[in-house]
Parts: sequence; structure tokens; C-alpha cells
Amino acid sequence: MFSRAALLSAQRPLSVVATRTAAAAANPASGAVERRQRPEHPGKVRLGFIPEEWFQFFYNKTGVTGPYTFGVGLLTYLCSKEIYVMEHEYYSGLSLGIMAIIAVKKLGPAVAKWADGEIDKIEGEWKQGREAELKVLTDAIEAEKKEQWRADGALLLMDAKKENIALQLEAAFRERAMNVYTEVKRRLDYQVECRHVERRLGQKHMVNWIVANVLSSISPQQEKETLNKCIGDLSALALRVKSA
Repeated sequence: MFSRAALLSAQRPLSVVATRTAAAAANPASGAVERRQRPEHPGKVRLGFIPEEWFQFFYNKTGVTGPYTFGVGLLTYLCSKEIYVMEHEYYSGLSLGIMAIIAVKKLGPAVAKWADGEIDKIEGEWKQGREAELKVLTDAIEAEKKEQWRADGALLLMDAKKENIALQLEAAFRERAMNVYTEVKRRLDYQVECRHVERRLGQKHMVNWIVANVLSSISPQQEKETLNKCIGDLSALALRVKSA
């Protein structure tokens, strides 16, 4: 009984499919327009578990009623050949399927939202840790660059200290050279002064010796005559000045 009813119900959609197939064969443009006008929805499912792409595939091959006719015919065949036996487990499976669909429809968005929130939370924690680590590494790089800059400054300071030490050595060398020059000049001046003193003493001694010898060689009579002659020369010179 059930098999005959299912067969009759399956024959009606088949007749409709045959009619639409003949109409599409007579006017292929209308069928193409109908297929073009039907929107595609990739990623969606029908009946809770059948992908939309399967329906689109059957639409392109058999038309709009093709998937439904195939489903009804397959169900009728399974039931008529007693491949699927209708017993109490059938209703249990049907109840479980309905409950699964309801759970997916009702609880799915909430669970998905909660899972997305947890994922975002974990991702945020990972991102925060990554940013903190990047900040620590960036600070370490900046500190290393600053230390390198300080090391370069230490090298410049060392060069400046070396230059200052060189200038101090140069100043000490010049000071000691000046001291040597002063001491040598003082000693040379001492020697020159000694030679000048010795020469002056020699000249004075010689002059005194010559004067003493000359005075000793002049007699009192010569000295008197010389004095008179000098007085006469002075008198003649005075008269000459007066007459001039």
C-alpha cells in the first residue's frame, strides 16, 4: 500500500519534469533564462545538511524539480525494496535528526559566537604577548644602539685624552728644553763675564804698569818743562780765541 502511494506520488513530479523538459527543449532560451535567473548561493546548505552546490548541479542537469524527484524516488525505492526498514529505530533516528537540526539552528550561532569570542580572546592574548615581546626586543635594540653610541663616545674621549697627554708631554718637553737653554745660557754668560773681567783686569793692570813706567821715566825737570809748555800752549790758544 505504502509502496504504491509512494510510487504514485513520485510519478506526478516525473510527469511535471517531463512536461518542463519538453518545454525547455522546444524553447531552450527560456530554460537558459530560468537557469540564469536562479541565483547561486555558494556555501549554503538545504535541509540542514545538503550543500547548495549539489542542488545547483542538479538544476543545471535536470531542472528545478530534479533534486526533489531524485530524493523522492530514492526514498521510495529504499522503502519498497525494504532496504530501509521502518521500525522504532526509524523514529528514533528521525527524532535525533530533528534534534540535531534544531540544535544546529538554535545553538549553533551561540556556540559559534562563543567559540569566535574565545578564539578572538586567545588571538588577542597571543597578539598582546607578541606585541609585548616586540616592544621588549625593540627596546633592547634601542638600548644596544645607545650603548654602541656611548662606546663611540668613549673612543672619542680616549682619543681626546691621548691628545691631551701628548700636549702635556709636549709642554713638559718644551719646559725642560727652556730650562736647559736657560741653564746653558747662564753658564755661557758666566764664562763670558769671566772673560770680560779678566780682560778688564788685564787692561787695567797694563795701563797702570805703562803709566807707572812712564811716570818713573819722567824726571822732575822734564815734568816742569812739560808743564810750562802746556801752560804756554793754553795761553796762546786763549789769545787766539779772543782775537777771533
